[in-house]
Amino acid sequence: MRLFLFLAAAAAFAQSPFDTSIQPAAASREIPANRGAAAVWQSLEKLHTRASLLMITAHPDDEDGATLAYESRGQGTRVSLLTLNRGEGGANVMSADFFDALGLVRTMELLAADRYYGVDQYFTRVVDYGFSKTKAESIEHWTYDRVLSDVVRAVRTVRPLVITSVFVGGPSDGHGNHQTAGAMAQEAFAAAADPNRFPEQGLPPWQALKQYARTPWFGRNTTSITTTLSVPVGTYDPLLGESYAQLAREGLAMQKSQNDGTVPLRAGPLNNTYHRFHSVVPAKDQEQSFFDGVDISLASIASLATDGDNRFLTEGLAAINQNVKDAMASFDARHPEHVAPSLASGMKTVVRLLFQLEHSNLSDRSKYDVRHELEIKRAQFNAALVEALGVSVEASVTGKFETVIPGQTFDTAVRVVNQSGADVTLDRVFVETPGQQHTWKIQPESHTGVKFNEANGAAFRVTVPPEALSTRPYFSRPDLEQSYYNILDRRFLLEPLAPYPLAAWAQLSFDGATFRAGRDVRAGIHPLVVAPAIAVSIEPRRGITPLGSGPFELTVLVHSNVKGPAQGKVRLTVPSGWHADPAIADFDTAADGQDQTIRFQITPSHLVAQPYTLTAVAEYEGREYREGYQVTGYAGLRPYYLYKPATYTTTGVDVKVAPGLQVGYIMGTGDDVPAALEHLGLKVQLLAPADMVSGDLSKFDALILGIRTYAARPELAAHNARLLEYVRNGGVVIVEYNTPEYDHNYGPFPYKMGANPEEVTDESSTVTILNPRHPIWNWPNRITTRDFEGWVEERGSKWLASWDSRYEPLLETHDPGQPPQQGGFLCAKYGKGIYIYNAYAFYRQLPEGVPGAYRIFANILSLPRNPLSSKRNP
Repeated sequence: MRLFLFLAAAAAFAQSPFDTSIQPAAASREIPANRGAAAVWQSLEKLHTRASLLMITAHPDDEDGATLAYESRGQGTRVSLLTLNRGEGGANVMSADFFDALGLVRTMELLAADRYYGVDQYFTRVVDYGFSKTKAESIEHWTYDRVLSDVVRAVRTVRPLVITSVFVGGPSDGHGNHQTAGAMAQEAFAAAADPNRFPEQGLPPWQALKQYARTPWFGRNTTSITTTLSVPVGTYDPLLGESYAQLAREGLAMQKSQNDGTVPLRAGPLNNTYHRFHSVVPAKDQEQSFFDGVDISLASIASLATDGDNRFLTEGLAAINQNVKDAMASFDARHPEHVAPSLASGMKTVVRLLFQLEHSNLSDRSKYDVRHELEIKRAQFNAALVEALGVSVEASVTGKFETVIPGQTFDTAVRVVNQSGADVTLDRVFVETPGQQHTWKIQPESHTGVKFNEANGAAFRVTVPPEALSTRPYFSRPDLEQSYYNILDRRFLLEPLAPYPLAAWAQLSFDGATFRAGRDVRAGIHPLVVAPAIAVSIEPRRGITPLGSGPFELTVLVHSNVKGPAQGKVRLTVPSGWHADPAIADFDTAADGQDQTIRFQITPSHLVAQPYTLTAVAEYEGREYREGYQVTGYAGLRPYYLYKPATYTTTGVDVKVAPGLQVGYIMGTGDDVPAALEHLGLKVQLLAPADMVSGDLSKFDALILGIRTYAARPELAAHNARLLEYVRNGGVVIVEYNTPEYDHNYGPFPYKMGANPEEVTDESSTVTILNPRHPIWNWPNRITTRDFEGWVEERGSKWLASWDSRYEPLLETHDPGQPPQQGGFLCAKYGKGIYIYNAYAFYRQLPEGVPGAYRIFANILSLPRNPLSSKRNP
């Protein structure tokens, strides 16, 4: 049980009102709603009830944050959020992190948002593989038992009285992942209570009492789904200084990769409506609360003891309830420490009840059920005491470094401050390594008590074991086609992330009650992480090699985390018959964090149309290193580390491109297309805003507008006429996937995208070439439908809905049940040049080394030299 206390929600934020276990804080600084008098009152509200609610959604930013905040902060409900996937298949307006890297970005964003909602966060193992239109498609990717098993595990872990979802499980939900989330919420209501379902989990079954879903909104109303309950999320909270909906909107704004921030919500009445699907207790058609008809008093915890003598529980819970009532009566926002004596008494009673429970004659099942609730109350009392007494714990490494490496010894400083007017005894300060599989050497010191505004410091010398594992996700997958993660460490299944490796704790006493305050040890402004001494990577990781081409250059990046100089060697393992020059290269870094780039000349041998793999191996002090990492995120978001093997996969491809092309690229929200085009022998020039304002565009044969350029580059709209002039004078413009910001007739002729543009999500959907004789399909490569095989993630997104007849649609594809879609690839002659709108997901295919995508894109870029077509209008 002690292990559970440290690991149950290791990546959440501790000593906050919504704590459900005692764990170290990860946030560098808590938001105002989780500090001071506001936090104390919220903790008291939570201590006074056993109401609990689990919300189930599909992706980060799907959640009804306003309802979560209202329940957690306004009603004292213990609230948890289960998000099926991490949003790996979404867009990203903040950085060039995509796929699994984007999943980590959105995980961190959601954790930041959760601090506003006031919830515990959980995830299943399934992956967002891209937009899906039906529940059947989602289930086909994820498999029914895999996703239901994880949802049932979450229900049995959280043990909520109420389950709800944002989605109803039908077509009105839109996205197939949304439909699956709604359906799973309903199915798990019964499955989690069935001991014959998923017994391998080793968790007792749990029967929630009610199950709801939010009524469809945003024009998706369904007459058959009635409103059972209206949640007044617009209610103003004077301690928070805003409504719950306003606070939640601030949380949603943390998820910037999807929305680049959101508009603040105006004050005023607002209700979110829900429909009840299931109840095992008598319930009315119209309700005032999720918990109408449910006993949520502290006394009801005793009802979980269904056998044996539970009088000690009844008496103890009554005493705790009185302690909480006394604390609420003595609450003073100017002096929150006034509630501490009552909290201390309640904490001591909970500890005594836990001891009595273990030595009672109750059955193991009754003990399990009651223990779960009492441990939550102990954590809530712990957080309330920390908040009421203003205990602050800070912990950081001594020195300027962001990572530690195996075998390193370093110093950690811990600072504990009592900011209240009460005398608190500091029993001890200690440092622990939660979740670590190997023993760290820690030399501690002893300590004494601290009074009002006194600071007590402590120093620890810490040695990382030589076999320590790097700080990384506890989940991974071998490739993008696998739509779920493999779990590398099952201790953390459902958790957002594994615990950070080092945590500092202060154990304190007040009025005979013992409590703790903790924090992850920081390196700078972020939690300390373990990294390898040497990281080695090849970027890009995938590409192509044109058949018949000669040697090509491969770049290996060596990154040192050694605290001082480091010298070693790097070599490449290459396919049989291939040659790397040099065979072995030296690296020599001077300091921690330094990179060194090493270039190898690769000479292929007997190249054919098949994939080949090359691996970089670094040697340092007798060890070999075969992987590197990507630091995901952006400024203002906590980073995380995604590890990748130091491999490069290339495929021999029969592809040609017109020689001597000069290509300009206008980067939007970030993609890897420019680097991918280097495999065609092209050097792409990135254009700055000044180039669009007054630069010489005529020197380029083609200009590519990257993904979401019209959302990210305001100078485009202002100077779009220059692009059209460039086309009219003979240039070729290729507009990649864009969002509705593009829906303002920026092309040479009118078109319409619409507010909800079509997507084709099946990456293997049949593609029809509408005009096979068109020059774009015939030079320098003969394009056939085979070139659309092997695509990943999707066909594309943001099809145009209608267009002027002077645009020629060149391709058609569609998902099952979807009308034929011709608005994904449109070509128009304009003056002497050509304008193309392309919604097909080349920005995903090229970095993944999809051969056909390279052949098609080579033809598009070769249009300025295509001998089969005049660019002039008739």
